[in-house]
Amino acid sequence: MVRSFDYDPHSVACTLELKRRYFPDDPDWIIGQGSVLDVDYMKSLGSHDLVYAWGVLHHTGQMWQALAKAQMAVAPQGKLFIAIYNDQGIKSILWKRIKEIFCSGPLGKTFIILMFFPYYIIRGVAADLVRMKNPLRRYLDSYERGMSLVTDWLDWLGGLPFEVAKPEEIFVFYRDRGFNLINLKTCGGGHGNNQFVFEIVKNG
Repeated sequence: MVRSFDYDPHSVACTLELKRRYFPDDPDWIIGQGSVLDVDYMKSLGSHDLVYAWGVLHHTGQMWQALAKAQMAVAPQGKLFIAIYNDQGIKSILWKRIKEIFCSGPLGKTFIILMFFPYYIIRGVAADLVRMKNPLRRYLDSYERGMSLVTDWLDWLGGLPFEVAKPEEIFVFYRDRGFNLINLKTCGGGHGNNQFVFEIVKNG
């Protein structure tokens, strides 16, 4: 049984469309709309061997509560897969302010785009020329994240709410709740996600 849910109705609609296209007759894939912060909703999901919350809990506006609620869906000896934005200190504070300006309205959005798009374009051109690649290919080819490169830029610049954590904070948070860390991939101190796999400690 696979249970998929999201708070955003557009994300739910996207998932429903994927099922319609590729798994229309699968009775074991259930898709719904709900919030990880809703205790009653989380209880209604039951427990599962694998729980996957990749790069979303830091967008709830209540990240630590979301991290606590996500564990409710993990079955005994189950695994929890999460990815959380890395805490870069002052850089993370500045990124949050940039996102707030972007989301403040048309003027703020235009201002941030005019600031950052030229930087992204120049950086990409320089990297492609060093690698002897056609700079246009990054805009014409299918992007690895399943969206256009420009859409990815907009997604990063406008991603609010925006919360971060140090890897050790996430480790201690789940250790104190009976989980073992079995895999970790950090973003090397950058502004990406630190990726974790936790497993509930076996009783006895």
